[in-house]
Amino acid sequence: MSLIEKIAGLHDAKVFQNLHWVGSFEDYLQLVKESPKITRTAFQRVYDMVLSYGKEEYIDNKKTLVHYPFFDDLQHGRTDAIFGLDIPLMRLVNLFNSAAMRYGTEKRVLLLHGPVGSAKSTIVRLLKQGLEEYSKTPSGALYTLVWTNLEGEEDLPCPMHEEPLRLIPSEIRASAIKTMDLETDGDFSIPVEGELCPMCRFMFMKLLEKYDGHWEEVVKKHIQVKRIILSEQDRIGIGTFQPKDEKNQDSTELTGDLNYRKIAIYGSDSDPRAFNFDGEFNIANRGIIEFIEVLKLDVAFLYDLLSASQEHKIKPKKFPQTDIDEVIIGHTNEPEYKKLQSNDYMEALRDRTVKVDIPYITKLSEEIKIYQKDFSQDNVPGIHIAPHTLETAAMWAVLTRLEEPKKAQLTLLQKLKLYDGKLLTGFTEDSVKELRKESKREGMEGISPRYVQDKISNALVADHAQGCINPFVVMNELESGLKHHSLINSDEQRAQYKELLGVVRQEYEEIVKNEVQRAISADEEALENIFKNYIDNIKAYTQKEKVKNPYTGQYEEPDERLMRAIEEKIGISESGKDDFRREIMNFIAARVVEKKPPFKWDTNDRLRRALELKLFEDKKDTIRLTSLVTGVADQESQDKIDVVKARLKSQFGYCEVCATDVLNFVASIFARGDTEDEEK
Repeated sequence: MSLIEKIAGLHDAKVFQNLHWVGSFEDYLQLVKESPKITRTAFQRVYDMVLSYGKEEYIDNKKTLVHYPFFDDLQHGRTDAIFGLDIPLMRLVNLFNSAAMRYGTEKRVLLLHGPVGSAKSTIVRLLKQGLEEYSKTPSGALYTLVWTNLEGEEDLPCPMHEEPLRLIPSEIRASAIKTMDLETDGDFSIPVEGELCPMCRFMFMKLLEKYDGHWEEVVKKHIQVKRIILSEQDRIGIGTFQPKDEKNQDSTELTGDLNYRKIAIYGSDSDPRAFNFDGEFNIANRGIIEFIEVLKLDVAFLYDLLSASQEHKIKPKKFPQTDIDEVIIGHTNEPEYKKLQSNDYMEALRDRTVKVDIPYITKLSEEIKIYQKDFSQDNVPGIHIAPHTLETAAMWAVLTRLEEPKKAQLTLLQKLKLYDGKLLTGFTEDSVKELRKESKREGMEGISPRYVQDKISNALVADHAQGCINPFVVMNELESGLKHHSLINSDEQRAQYKELLGVVRQEYEEIVKNEVQRAISADEEALENIFKNYIDNIKAYTQKEKVKNPYTGQYEEPDERLMRAIEEKIGISESGKDDFRREIMNFIAARVVEKKPPFKWDTNDRLRRALELKLFEDKKDTIRLTSLVTGVADQESQDKIDVVKARLKSQFGYCEVCATDVLNFVASIFARGDTEDEEK
């Protein structure tokens, strides 16, 4: 086989033929009879497209939310994705639903509003790409008409890809649809409204005169119906308009313009065949049109936008108002929106606009996903990204977006953890709801993900020779870039962001201390022994019994020193010890009753942490980690340090470079602590 034949074998001609189906008007009526939903409006099609990927309900802080997988990545090869914006996306999809039901929002401009880099453009891009893919599926199929068998002329496809049922005169359309005996599911009714575009109306009237008013002769002899695939590249059903400078703006970009070459053919500039219906409103018919930075439009464009949204009509030059059916969606940032609010001349646009706020992400785990997607190990071959590098960058970005909590005992970092679903003593789900309620502008200000992505990229390039980047390298990049950040307008704000980097550094210090401690105490047999000993003692304590000493065989009082040595590691006070011990025993009993797996040393996170810290306390002096700082380590200590380093690599994702760095860093912390203890 030749190379061409091999490649041709990968192409399925039947798929192409199905996607480019062609038939008569009678064939199309039969398709409508069997599947009326092929006549859906643009809003109905967009809503069904989103739902075709399913939806997932979940509870977040006692509030039922819906996640739409359509906005996830890797759908049909798409590389874009939306993270952490389920609530704004719920509002947007609800608007699609309302418009699909014709409750009024189909007559509005949907405006995505938010700070720079908050995924407004990405949301619209996903909708456009999704609509393209959906139109290729059987459930997303849609059709248009072509004028054929014209004397001395080539076939003329409808320039606006109109619904073929518009060929049925409006005065008999409802009766005609009733006679089709449609196989409807649910309450769906065919939504065909409006009249043919100027060119199709011209051809229809011309042929109707030829056949002395016999409609059936026109549609049988001169109408061909074909399936269309929505495509931004082919300018079918998907349009994008971006404002230019005032001197170059022309409303014909939206509604089409005369074709002067064809005027010479048809003899008149009033002949619709001599008009190019190729403005963005024209070509986006049956689909979606995106307005980039919509509020920067010249006033002349706004008149077209108002009639397109409210009346679903546009006014091409020298032709009557023309019906359109499309989703109009724009996006803008906050400064432009404030101008709209303060401009009395824009009152009509404000009245026809439905705003959906698209804020920055305020949930740490979702922010991390943005950077993991761009900087996964597969995307940066040859460079290792140390654990917590992306996490610390995301933590700082989210902290800049949060409002200071009004509760005096709550820090900004604790607020971040509560938003991320972490449990903090004294705070409940109701506390989180209250925090969100009192922070009305949260996520509308702060650092953009783009800035963080740029600085991570800088760090990858600058430290390529080392083969590994760590959180300190990235945090230094984030800090140094603040001097030249174009969106920071005051030294006070710059100082605040630097201060938050200090908070992140302290938190990272705690994280790596914890990991090194866990690596040192990662002796499961020893942990199991401490665990069993502790459980035996608290069981005896809560049941007012004695414990059998495994060495002497004598029954003794529970070992209070052992229990407190473990409990103090996680901040259990003397007054709270009884509650904690009963909590553990009740937890064990509940697992037995519910026939869950046995309670182990790592089942309860708080107890696991306490056990690890206790074992670390027992072992740290034997390992002599501080010898890394002095540079003097005997062979026995070095062997133990190598074991810890191996655990960091195998269990926590470190490489040789960053494992060595983190051990040196933590050793310096311990050495500093030892020095402070000696000074005291």
